[in-house]
Amino acid sequence: MNLLSPLTLGDVDIPNRVIMAPLTRLRSGHDGVPNSLNIEHYRQRASLGLLVSEGVYPGKTGQGYPGQPGLVTEEQVAGWAKVTEAVHDAGGRIFAQVMHAGRVSHSDVTGGLQPVAPSAIAIDGQVRTHDGKQPYPVPHALTEAEIDGVIEEFVQASKNAIAAGMDGVEMHGANGYLLHEFLSPESNQRTDDYGGSAANRARFVIEVVAAVAEAVGPGRVGLRISPEHNIQDAFERDHEDVKATYGALLEALAPLGLSYLSILHKEPSGDLVQDLRAAFAGPVLANSGFSVMTSREEALALLDGGHADGVVVGRPAIANPDLIRRWAEDLPLNTPDPSTFYTSGAEGYTDYPALRN
Repeated sequence: MNLLSPLTLGDVDIPNRVIMAPLTRLRSGHDGVPNSLNIEHYRQRASLGLLVSEGVYPGKTGQGYPGQPGLVTEEQVAGWAKVTEAVHDAGGRIFAQVMHAGRVSHSDVTGGLQPVAPSAIAIDGQVRTHDGKQPYPVPHALTEAEIDGVIEEFVQASKNAIAAGMDGVEMHGANGYLLHEFLSPESNQRTDDYGGSAANRARFVIEVVAAVAEAVGPGRVGLRISPEHNIQDAFERDHEDVKATYGALLEALAPLGLSYLSILHKEPSGDLVQDLRAAFAGPVLANSGFSVMTSREEALALLDGGHADGVVVGRPAIANPDLIRRWAEDLPLNTPDPSTFYTSGAEGYTDYPALRN
C-alpha cells in the first residue's frame, strides 16, 4: 500500500504519505504565542507522515485572524520550539506554513495597520476581528520598495521557524492570501513589473520562494498553491491564463530543487494538476478538497494511481489524531465537529479520542 511507504521530500524523509494540511484553528491567543494546547494538538498527530502547521504570520500586517500564531517575536519562536520538541519526541516531522494574509485582514487584527495587497481592491464580504465580523477594508497597494520588505519578512520568519526546530517551511501561495493575490488577475491589477502578464503576476511568488530557499536551503522549502480555487475574490476564471501563470511560476521554481509542491484542486488527477506536476519535476502533494472530507478510498486511489506522491488531508486529521493507523487498518473514524473548528479551547482540538488498542 503506497499510503504507508516512506517518501523523501527534499532534505526531509517522512515515514508515510499522509500529510496533515495547514489548518486555521485560532488557539494561540491575542499575542500569537503557541501554548500548551498547540503543543498537545500537534504532538497527538505526530504519526502522520508530515505535519504542516496552521498558517503563521511573518509580520504584523500579515496576520489575518485573532488567535493566529506568529513567527515574529522571541516569545512566538520559543512557543514553536516547544511544539517542535514535542512532535519530534513523538517521532514526527513538522513544517511551518508561512502565511501572509494580505487583504484578508482588518486593522483591528493587525494592531491598527492597514492591510496590504497587490492592488487597492477590497474583498466583498466580512472578516473576523477581535470585535466580531466587519467588512473587509480597502488594502494598501504595496510599492515595489515595500515588496522587498515583505520578502524579507518571509525570509526572517522562515529562519525563525528553522531556529525553532522546524524541519522546513511551506510558503502559502493559495486560498486568496497575499501570494495568491499576486497570481490572480482580478486581485492583481498592477501595471508595473509585478502585474499584467502571467509572468509578471508570478514574479512576487517566485522572488519570495527563491529568497527563502536561499536562506534556509531549498530542500526544506515547500510551496502550496490552489489554482482555480476562486476563493476570497482571488478569482482565476480563465483556464488558459491559469496555465500560463502557474506554468511561468513552476518554470522558474523547478530548477531550485524545492522540498515539494502542494496543490489544492478539486481534480488532482486532471490535466491541469498533472501538467503542473510534470513541470515541477519534484514531489507533489495532492489535496482534493476544501470544506470536503478526503476519504481513505480517494487517498489510496490518488497514490496507487500514481497521481501524487503524497496526500494532504485536513478534516480527517482534525478528528483523528491516529488517522494513519485508522486508514492503514481501515478502521472507523471520528467525525469532525465544524462548530469547534475556530473556537479557543480544548474542545474539538485536543479531545478527539485515539483508538485504545
